[in-house]
Amino acid sequence: MLSPQTITQLIRAHLADARVELQDLTGGGDHWQAVIVSEAFVGKSRVQRHQLVYQALQSVLATNELHALTMKTLTPAEWEAMTQQSR
Repeated sequence: MLSPQTITQLIRAHLADARVELQDLTGGGDHWQAVIVSEAFVGKSRVQRHQLVYQALQSVLATNELHALTMKTLTPAEWEAMTQQSR
């Protein structure tokens, strides 16, 4: 079972400035929903952003420790705009 701290550490090893918010969807630690905010996403398509995250998680994906991950990948400006709208 993966902890949110482990997933966050793996992502931050590749995206040092990443803000990571995780939710365990099943309680089993293998299906997660994530919001990831990073400057590394600026100028990248959604597919390219997801590829960056999957590269960071390659080791746990290969062993099936992490079975499913749904994610929203945002730049800091996109995050700020989104949080402003929800206020």
